[in-house]
Amino acid sequence: MSYRSKTIYGGLRALARELGKEEWQQARYTILLDENTFQHCLPLLITQVEALQEAEFIEVPVGEEGKTLEVATQVWQTLLEGGADRNAVIVNLGGGAVCDLGGFVAAGYKRGIRHINVPTTLLGMVDAAIGGKTAIDFGGVKNSIGHFYPSVLTVIEPAFLDTLPDIELLNGRMETVKTAAVTDPLIYNELISSLNVLFSVIKEVSRIKTRVVKADPYDHGIRHILNFGHTFGHAVEVYSGLPHGLAVGVGMLAAMYLSVKKTGLDKAVYQSYSQWLAKVLPTVGHSLPTYTLKDIEQMLGLMHQDKKNSGGAVRCVLLQEVGAAVIDVEVSDNEIRDTFLSLKSLQK
Repeated sequence: MSYRSKTIYGGLRALARELGKEEWQQARYTILLDENTFQHCLPLLITQVEALQEAEFIEVPVGEEGKTLEVATQVWQTLLEGGADRNAVIVNLGGGAVCDLGGFVAAGYKRGIRHINVPTTLLGMVDAAIGGKTAIDFGGVKNSIGHFYPSVLTVIEPAFLDTLPDIELLNGRMETVKTAAVTDPLIYNELISSLNVLFSVIKEVSRIKTRVVKADPYDHGIRHILNFGHTFGHAVEVYSGLPHGLAVGVGMLAAMYLSVKKTGLDKAVYQSYSQWLAKVLPTVGHSLPTYTLKDIEQMLGLMHQDKKNSGGAVRCVLLQEVGAAVIDVEVSDNEIRDTFLSLKSLQK
């Protein structure tokens, strides 16, 4: 698979011009959305994009509750009953969960139809809607069934950021920090020293991810760097119920703690990041989590189910320094226990 998705930074007006081209004349559009984007984002989309004014729409549950086989089956059934053929196009209007689900549905329907991602969250704009990974959750494991199936278009509309609460902005900011931490020290330092995420940073981080994906579309090598913070983060997300980005933020702290011990990361990097994280989490009503030994054993089980593991061992992305990641570092169960316990010392 070559990565051929096109990212449009000119917003919905640019999408309107794109869909006016001859290649889209036979398209039949279905907009996939949730309760939030139906209320806050759909009116702007259909006002700005004439080609979508007659589109049908399908509403799915908000967040991870929509990323199930049952919901995907319901969407496929609706498409079939509506007579959707190979010219059907799914427009995913939402955050990462809607884009994941919509891409998964598109990959399976009629052996693959086109889909367009219109991310409405910061997390979606810089990460989830870019890269061609589509998935649903299954068996209690996040993103355990999916495809590599890129959207034909990803549309970045900054006006959607104005609809987001602070927690969603921080949720996405964590993914921008993650990408910068493994690729660009200058952007990383800017992100953990300022209060706002400028649109120029959003563009640059999404372009960085696109370059990494193009170099490794099937996630066999260099693309693994984008999993920084995710092995711990997914366990925190599933067990603690933290939003994805905030859980990844905690996961990055865990990975930096291990990086000091295993790959030579300067302890000052870990300390400055932990101070920043402890400062920003309370702004959205959260704090650094701490766990009992029983909690840790249950999260250890979740980490062993992570799809990035091999040979029965938990593997993580660690840092030698900001901008220099080491992929597939094997981490022992005792190292994981020690890392989770280290969070308690940061609360003192």
